[in-house]
Amino acid sequence: MVDNDMRMDFYREMVRIRTYEAALQRDYHADKAPAWDIGAGLIPGEMHLSAGQEPVAVGLCANLVQGDAITGPHRPHHLALAKGVDMKAMTAEIFGRDTGLCHGKGGHMHLFDPGQHFSCSGIIAQGMPVAVGQAFAFHRRGTDNVAVAVAGEGAANQGAFHEALNLAAMWKLPVIFIIEDNDWAISVARDTATPVKDGSMRGSAYGMPHARVEGNDVEAIYDACRTAVDRARAGGGPTLLEIHTVRLWGHFEGDAQAYRGDELAAATENDPIPQYERRLVAAGLLDEEAIARIKAEAEAEVEEAIAFAKASPEPLPSDAYLHVFA
Repeated sequence: MVDNDMRMDFYREMVRIRTYEAALQRDYHADKAPAWDIGAGLIPGEMHLSAGQEPVAVGLCANLVQGDAITGPHRPHHLALAKGVDMKAMTAEIFGRDTGLCHGKGGHMHLFDPGQHFSCSGIIAQGMPVAVGQAFAFHRRGTDNVAVAVAGEGAANQGAFHEALNLAAMWKLPVIFIIEDNDWAISVARDTATPVKDGSMRGSAYGMPHARVEGNDVEAIYDACRTAVDRARAGGGPTLLEIHTVRLWGHFEGDAQAYRGDELAAATENDPIPQYERRLVAAGLLDEEAIARIKAEAEAEVEEAIAFAKASPEPLPSDAYLHVFA
């Protein structure tokens, strides 16, 4: 049951995540002009932002505790923040600074926080067998913790996806598999690459409970995840959820998205944050003053994290071989 306090928490966290990524987008692009150079600037390399997918992270993580584990995809910031990863340390990592989660050596696609049991990878579907391993460890230890693997709909066509589901079902492990279906695997439309309209149906091949959640509605996502998490904690084994969400920005920053055509405008109209905001205003939970206050608080936290990252030192060249596998 979602009460009004939870609704306000959902809204604050979605605004916080969007504010964070908008600031990253600003600083990422700031020093890559006039000629686009993906390797230039304070944040070199690719940048994958999750605007539009905030309800997935918020609805999921509201059901988790610190000891639960998440493995995320290459588009990970919303999940990391919702799970409780420290914003300053994460930002420093993205800026390649020594105070970052991985001393600036992993970047935005390789964020690791053992304290929050959070990790992600730039390799498609790589986190799914890792989550199975985490769930196996929880099972052997006799705890009621759960593991969650989040991946995009394109990852559901990878071998690692099916291997992970098969083993999790065989051993009845406490793991939840979540497909974020944002309709696009980079520039490939889902309907041109995947024959099934409901990817969660693939769970039936492994005797696994499954469901598809439409509408990108944080409350519906919370409810679906609650059912799956409760089942896993009680020893009922894994669940496969496919959540239909929306990618408002490009696959990566600098992606012109010409391939999306009129669909991009429709996606923008379905931005989940203003939709949820209007819903809470209509319910009498928000007004203009509260909205302004929440956004100002988010902006202050985000700018403090970015200032911390920019003021932090870069890793020393002499430390190149520290904190890495040999």
